[in-house]
Amino acid sequence: MHILFLTDNFPPETNAPASRTFEHARHWVAAGHRVTVVTGAPNFPSGKIHAGYRNALWSRETMDGIDVVRVWTYITANEGFLKRTLDYVSFMLAAILASPFLPRADVIVGTSPQFFTPCAAWVVSLMRRRPFVFELRDLWPDSIVAVGAMRETAAIRALRKLEYFLYRRATRIVSVTQSFKRVLTGNGIPADKIAVVPNGVDLEAYQPGPRPVELARRLGVEGKFVAAYVGTVGLAHGIGTLLDAARALRQRGDIAFVVVGTGAQQAELAATARSEGLSNVIFVGAVSKAEVRDYWRLCDAAVVLLRDTPLFRHVIPSKMFEAMGMERAIVLGVKGESEEILLAAGAGVTIPPEDAMALAAAVTKLADDRHGCGALGKRGRLYASANFSRGVLAMRMLDELKQCR
Repeated sequence: MHILFLTDNFPPETNAPASRTFEHARHWVAAGHRVTVVTGAPNFPSGKIHAGYRNALWSRETMDGIDVVRVWTYITANEGFLKRTLDYVSFMLAAILASPFLPRADVIVGTSPQFFTPCAAWVVSLMRRRPFVFELRDLWPDSIVAVGAMRETAAIRALRKLEYFLYRRATRIVSVTQSFKRVLTGNGIPADKIAVVPNGVDLEAYQPGPRPVELARRLGVEGKFVAAYVGTVGLAHGIGTLLDAARALRQRGDIAFVVVGTGAQQAELAATARSEGLSNVIFVGAVSKAEVRDYWRLCDAAVVLLRDTPLFRHVIPSKMFEAMGMERAIVLGVKGESEEILLAAGAGVTIPPEDAMALAAAVTKLADDRHGCGALGKRGRLYASANFSRGVLAMRMLDELKQCR
């Protein structure tokens, strides 16, 4: 089977959509299938093109047997609704224009969170007369309203109509959470056209190991209990809560917070930490995928946060699974399906979203019981091995794609 996959994020970008698509596609190729990915020049989230790439009209490379076609897009940093929308629309148009020059595929997949990419996949499916699969990774545009980036306006209502138009036109919808499926079925989308294939972790790549001594020395956290946030520092993530917790714990010289990643709020929060002399918070910025694993091994506990909004009860942050794979205890400030998974795994501590004092208390408790903290991490890896192996999940999604032919 030949799978044509449209995504505006792909390695060397390291965000969740890029990782999921690459790891699934790699397993599909290993299973004997052909995969072509259409994407843009890697630039997320800074808007700066990665070294060795350029924003060309068309370029081609092979990554682990995956045929990767990169098309020109309007490039901007991951901030500002209008510019990001121009980015999304430019990729949609470029992907559609590129499709006649690609080999015939058996199925066309478009992935969210924004749905201009699935829109392109639907148009390409019409042009090529092949089935269209919508991979649903976020309830967009509801998430724009949830983080306060836009109010409920006529434009948002129009986008929501387009969203449900695409759901209805899809041959199959593959959702990453059961909660998303419930929202769609509650709005009239038939349950039997929606499959759920959650995010997971590549257990071969994400394995626990000794703390990297040189990295700990460079960051000045030798001997300290390290609580790390690893991921995008955006409007949705409530990293201001982490900063507030650090203020409350600034007298605890044995505890440090490390923030790995960049995004719309990273520069502002880092500047605040510097101006207030919060030496117990270290903002690292963006790192490569290989370096991310060193930071997981550096930390004792993973901090997973989202803003306190009802929409995020439907979300499962993918960093949870990476932390489980690396045997790191989790402090989770997210309600809903994420909390249910963590409690079932017995892999960490849950706190109310955006509750800085609860975060400070949870980190203090883990720091004061490092043996217990380690035990939580071990249970997490066992649970991920049984339920969230990326290889197993890739085959589940492949089965869904086969049914569409």
